[in-house]
Amino acid sequence: MEFINLRIGKHPPLALLTIDRPKVLNALNAETIAELSAAFDDLSADPAIRAILLTGAGDRAFVAGADIRELAALTAEEGHAFALRGQGLFRGIETLGKPVIACIRGFALGGGCELAMACTLRLAAEDARMGQPEVKLGIMAGYGGSQRLPRLVGRGAALKLLLTGAILDAREALRIGLVDEVVPAAELMQRAEALAQEIAANAPLAVAETLRAVDEGLDLPLDLALLREALRFGHLCGTADKNEGTQAFLEKRPPAWKGE
Repeated sequence: MEFINLRIGKHPPLALLTIDRPKVLNALNAETIAELSAAFDDLSADPAIRAILLTGAGDRAFVAGADIRELAALTAEEGHAFALRGQGLFRGIETLGKPVIACIRGFALGGGCELAMACTLRLAAEDARMGQPEVKLGIMAGYGGSQRLPRLVGRGAALKLLLTGAILDAREALRIGLVDEVVPAAELMQRAEALAQEIAANAPLAVAETLRAVDEGLDLPLDLALLREALRFGHLCGTADKNEGTQAFLEKRPPAWKGE
């Protein structure tokens, strides 16, 4: 697929998706949102791809936020539609059925921080800077930040960030649980690839069902979430991959997954 603002590199079982607008710190405009939606649709449908690395071009930003020129021109109705488009994309990433690892260098602010939070895991370089500074522009987080941030770091820590617009360094982001690991900038992609390969080596159906179980279970009462888990476990017990995985373990050999 041909994109203006993105680069996709497929190296099965992994794919590297790069937001490529370094001159504007990889800011998310409407065109980039549309391209990201198409790119994730493509990666979701490709059975050879089992894990995705998402990053921004250059060393100054993952995504510095939304395009402020576009934001400045929005009416109330247009702003509503703008938020829904971004929310739809980010929810699609969150429910892709394949792990997406955000590889964060430099700024991940506003929509960039929200994009990172929609990913399965977040790895940050030591130079990463993250936050939701929308209140400084007279708006609020509109791509899910007011909902995902409390789920990740707790209500108090989230409100402190959302209401002050403060920007955190990588170590503070790690301390509060906004990112999962912090590594030297030179090692970021190597570490992310190693983690993605570790996940991709496992049964793809089991990975997908685990992602779904965690996603839906967070918002359910525990008893109902446990029933959903049991249903998904039962489904996996009827798959060829379960037969292969258990047999490979007993035979002391690597499994050959089919995704069936």
